[in-house]
Amino acid sequence: MEKQGKAISEETKQFILKLQQNEVTDRAIYLNLAKRVKKQSEKETLQRIAEEEGVHCEIWEKYTNKKLTPQKLKVWLYAAISFILGYTFAIKIMEKGEKDVQYIYSNLAQEVPEAEQILKDEEIHEQALIDLLDEERLQYVGSMVLGLNDALVELTGTLAGLSFALQDNRLVALSGLITGISATLSMASSEYLSARSEGNTNALKSSLYTGIMYIFAVVLLVLPYLVLPSDQFVPALMIMLVIVVAIIFSFTYYISVAKDLPFKKRFLEMAVISLSVAALSFGVGILVKQFLGIDV
Repeated sequence: MEKQGKAISEETKQFILKLQQNEVTDRAIYLNLAKRVKKQSEKETLQRIAEEEGVHCEIWEKYTNKKLTPQKLKVWLYAAISFILGYTFAIKIMEKGEKDVQYIYSNLAQEVPEAEQILKDEEIHEQALIDLLDEERLQYVGSMVLGLNDALVELTGTLAGLSFALQDNRLVALSGLITGISATLSMASSEYLSARSEGNTNALKSSLYTGIMYIFAVVLLVLPYLVLPSDQFVPALMIMLVIVVAIIFSFTYYISVAKDLPFKKRFLEMAVISLSVAALSFGVGILVKQFLGIDV
């Protein structure tokens, strides 16, 4: 026989069902993330928070008389986000979701006395999560930004200029790859020497992050010139510029979430710089071909 829940309005019950589902799913996500972190202190913190989420589920169950199971798709999604972008990014996204429902807790206090304490627990969760975040890859954000920004500005300009000067996608791709690979080695070496001169004991890792981000951008930007027919240099250029904006958007969003930095200003600044350099370089390509009489 189903146990009788505490008397609440139907509207409040629906709110509580949503909260209960969130708590059940979040508990599963925290436990899953705890398996992936390396530091024991972070693992224990995530497990403790998962246990508290379980306590909250039991409280909500008194009002709903229902046992809910985690949303498997959501758990899988956060596992994938954690694997690809790191657990810091995954937790920050979850944190944003918790902020979205916090106003509901304050409205529940009159009918559900426990809501006020649960809200305090959620706020403690947030602070505990912020304190524990010390993921290695985020310690090298400066190196990642250096590699990516330099690659976008340099390669965007180079490929745009070569597109009109050569008017052959295969030649543009060949020139872009040679330039990009050489620049990757140069940037990685420069970052290593710079880090070493500053006494950084992890200079090699800094240079690797710079080089990886640089070559990542090189491959994506050259790809349209390799895929499209040789004479389709204008469509290749347009696709390349779209890829540039997409990379800037994605990486800026990632950094803004993981490091709590403003998104819009950083995105617009980098997009304007990269596209402006592309426009100027395209003009240079026209001038080279027109006035120097170079024809390939």
